[in-house]
Amino acid sequence: MNDVLLECDDIVKVFPGVRALDGVGLRLTAGSVHALLGENGAGKSTLIKVITGVHAPDGGRLLQAGRELRLHSPLDAAHAGIGVVHQERNLIPGFSVAENITLQNPPSRRGLVDREAMTAPARRCLAELGLDIDPHRPVRELSVAQQQLVEIAKALHTESRVLLLDEPTASLSPQEAERLFDVVRRLTARGTCVVFVSHKLEEVFTICDTVTVLRDGRSVLESAPLAEYTQDDVVTLMVGRAHAVTAMPPRPVDTSAMPALSLTGVSTASGHRDISLDVRPGEIVGLYGLVGAGRSELVKAVLGLDRITGGHVRVHGKRAKIGSPRQALHQYGIGYLTENRKEEGVFLEQPILRNITVTVWQKLAKALGYISSRRERDVAQDLVERLGIRISGLAQNAGELSGGNQQKVSLSKWLAADTRLLVVDEPTVGVDVRTKHAFHELIWELARGGLPILLISSDLAEMVTLADRVVVMADHRIRGEVDNDHDYDRMSGRIIRIIHDHDDAVVPAEGASS
Repeated sequence: MNDVLLECDDIVKVFPGVRALDGVGLRLTAGSVHALLGENGAGKSTLIKVITGVHAPDGGRLLQAGRELRLHSPLDAAHAGIGVVHQERNLIPGFSVAENITLQNPPSRRGLVDREAMTAPARRCLAELGLDIDPHRPVRELSVAQQQLVEIAKALHTESRVLLLDEPTASLSPQEAERLFDVVRRLTARGTCVVFVSHKLEEVFTICDTVTVLRDGRSVLESAPLAEYTQDDVVTLMVGRAHAVTAMPPRPVDTSAMPALSLTGVSTASGHRDISLDVRPGEIVGLYGLVGAGRSELVKAVLGLDRITGGHVRVHGKRAKIGSPRQALHQYGIGYLTENRKEEGVFLEQPILRNITVTVWQKLAKALGYISSRRERDVAQDLVERLGIRISGLAQNAGELSGGNQQKVSLSKWLAADTRLLVVDEPTVGVDVRTKHAFHELIWELARGGLPILLISSDLAEMVTLADRVVVMADHRIRGEVDNDHDYDRMSGRIIRIIHDHDDAVVPAEGASS
């Protein structure tokens, strides 16, 4: 099929001081998967908001079937057959799965919402995704991955002819992502156009047919066949220059040093059993596993957010019983860069200055609790320059920054506190190619300076790039450990084999002693 379902013609969108979109063009055809690519700040989110009725364009037109389409709200977009699944979930936690799925068009009887009639359409949408979830179950009880799939089921219920998926696999395991791709293929087979927004280029090249690339608010490649381009071509278009990913420089680790963090036979209320691992000064230890393996939950138990039921934890050689992240920071020097930066990592409605210095107010305070604004600004400005955070000023709210810069602000507050052990959870989810590489270099340099780092990542390439050792988890247990030789093909094969075989034996890197 090649019928044009929706067209953006020379779209312009201006915010105070910023021309977010500057003559963007896009053509979406029936039965295609269209990649919308660009770095953070390139204009992708703004364009999505224009297409879905959140923002009215300041110039140009939206065309549907050749006629101008004027959208005044997301509801107008839904009525026009345009659906969207945002990177940040948009579900009502207290509602059931069925209520969330049918929320935009709930069945009714005699003028009242018919909750029983919600079940059948909800089951149908869940079945299309291969999800075995009770439609009556409250959404708050679901995992992050399950909630993301419910978002997609919600979009399926509206029977959108144009469906925008914004970083849809960010919280999904490889198996769940493949299930999503199967759904996308079924949707396009019946004439839907799926717009796929992702920083994972390997996924883009797996599922997409056509591509539009935005850079600095302009379309530098518009609705072109993806098969005519390589990944390097696309990256060059996104960043405006060749962006070769180079190997990190040598960084020796003293394996005889006392561990900064040592877990011995740890069990938790979440179901972990007999977890033992060490992280030494200057070492990056990776925790890898599929969604649901229990990696983030393990870290949260160590930080006092869940109950440890057995074994013991040592920090810098001393037994530690941690009751809260605050105690972890101030008593043990542990910083935690969370995967959920928008809800836990930064205060979106607060200035960057406050976000960076919140961990050191106690240290900066003088008599009677007075905090010197000059000292506070000096600390924040130093970290902004050190991390290369792109801001208009320290008074700017963190919520106005791109995802990559928000993550840097989140990291900076832990560096301000002179953290002696850093836990980094999914550091580059939803971050563009260039920012991801810069973040990798930053983490590497911190480790080279002696900082011990426990890294959790679902990005296998990221894990192979950064970790000195990879500890593989499945079903809340450690299933194996691999010394990293930074050979992606060899490492990925070994790690995936451990996950699927649940091999409890330690697997040494190629050439390492058994």
